[in-house]
Amino acid sequence: MDKKIEGNIVDVLNEKIYPAEIIIAGGKIIGINGTSKNYDRYLMPGFVDSHIHIESSMLTPAQFACLAVKHGTVGVVSDPHEIANVAGKDGIDFMIRNSETVPLKFFFGAPSCVPATGFETSGAILNSQSVSDLLKRRDIWFLSEVMNFPGVLNEDPEVLSKIGASHSLNKPVDGHAPGLRGKQLKKYIKAGISTDHECLTYEEAVEKIRAGMIIQVREGSAARGFDVFSRLFDEFPGSVMMCSDDMHPDDLMEGHINKIVSRGVKKGIDLFRMLRAATVNPVFHYGLPVGLLRVGDPADMIAINSLEDFIVSDSWINGELVYSDGRVNFNASEINIDFPFRKRHIDIDDLKVVARGGNIKVITAFDGQLFTGSCIERANLIEGIAAADPEKDICKIVVVNRYRDIPPAAAFIRGFGLNRGAIAGSVSHDSHNIIAVGASDEEIAAAINRIIDMRGGLVALADGRSEELSLEVGGLMTNSYGSDVSEKYRSVERFAKEMGSTLKSPFMTLSFMALLVIPELKISDKGLFDVSEFSYTDLFCDT
Repeated sequence: MDKKIEGNIVDVLNEKIYPAEIIIAGGKIIGINGTSKNYDRYLMPGFVDSHIHIESSMLTPAQFACLAVKHGTVGVVSDPHEIANVAGKDGIDFMIRNSETVPLKFFFGAPSCVPATGFETSGAILNSQSVSDLLKRRDIWFLSEVMNFPGVLNEDPEVLSKIGASHSLNKPVDGHAPGLRGKQLKKYIKAGISTDHECLTYEEAVEKIRAGMIIQVREGSAARGFDVFSRLFDEFPGSVMMCSDDMHPDDLMEGHINKIVSRGVKKGIDLFRMLRAATVNPVFHYGLPVGLLRVGDPADMIAINSLEDFIVSDSWINGELVYSDGRVNFNASEINIDFPFRKRHIDIDDLKVVARGGNIKVITAFDGQLFTGSCIERANLIEGIAAADPEKDICKIVVVNRYRDIPPAAAFIRGFGLNRGAIAGSVSHDSHNIIAVGASDEEIAAAINRIIDMRGGLVALADGRSEELSLEVGGLMTNSYGSDVSEKYRSVERFAKEMGSTLKSPFMTLSFMALLVIPELKISDKGLFDVSEFSYTDLFCDT
């Protein structure tokens, strides 16, 4: 039986709005007929997130879908890079199986960097043959972000083989090249890499667009680029997409791509150009079977009451009403996965940093950013041991290998503001070893050991009190309801702020302090790392 849905059609492709009825049969639009009625709602294509790591929501794909459809998201282009670093191909298969239990359209890529670098320990390795095999599958849509841009520039055979495998199958290749410009940028693009979401400046983004790239404007929980790059929507409407990249559950509760669209329209950006970036451009670029309100398209669409606020009242996917009147009309399936996790606790002695000089290199964390700075400070020496110095906002940062029972790596960091206690988590991009920041070794060790006991999660601990969020799926995700996860996550973050942190999202920032492909100074389970030199660096220095 045919289904009829009425409202004011927002035709993004032809840039017009008109009253009409949409006729649906077999999950597809079979007719759009103009009417003379007055409607109080607008019907438009559903939103597509052009680059996201579902794992960063801390929700399984099925639980993620339950939140995303409330905000009008009908499709996501997802890089399962995080779970692949933990569990390899089995992790990717888990994401696909779990996503297939819900109506939201997930389009997964083949992770190109597992491990992300050779300077950290991950739970799996995906070589060029493994990636090629993945790309041959119909449920793998693209080659995920090529973070190893030095490998591209240096013509590393493994890196180029992965890119070549994707091209041979006419599948897009996503990029990841912060700060890359000039001749090096041209070489990177010439290799066949078509997108980037890591621009540091507006000028860099324009250069990349003019060289042929599509820029994904990112507005996530840690990295927020909308204010810097918003001009691109009007200036280069065909070369911009929207993405969240990494979004924590509390932010996802409040909004998704719809929130970015609303912000742009209120800022004065052309409505249709904002909508093009949120719907048309990702569908065309990746060749997605997602409808754009055309006859013959899948009936993927949403209803909203305002072209300013973009609050969604109804969402349809393949003609089925998946969300309406505040209710999600499907259930999330509970599926788990086996994954490795260390068993041995760490001792306080494991955290001692024996002084080899009077000055130390200190990582500088910035609120809302993935990149870090570095500075040199006098070490706080106590009987020949370098210790945290909370009065100067210098905490100790520790990374513990989650896959093997080996000693941790330790360094120092400023920007977290902790005056007591410690925070720790098993979400630590990209290899997801255990990472912790704290004001004392005793509390750092206690927080890390609690993560080991939980086999993954987040912990904030101080003065004998702790707040926790268990992540039982790969140490990255949970099968719990999004609202419950959001509440627990907020409790953990709130306690971290009571301990002195001034960061908007301390756990999200923490998770990127081991991300060795984003400048400037980071730390892995093997030691302090200088990203500009792409090599380990000594903690102690002369000047």
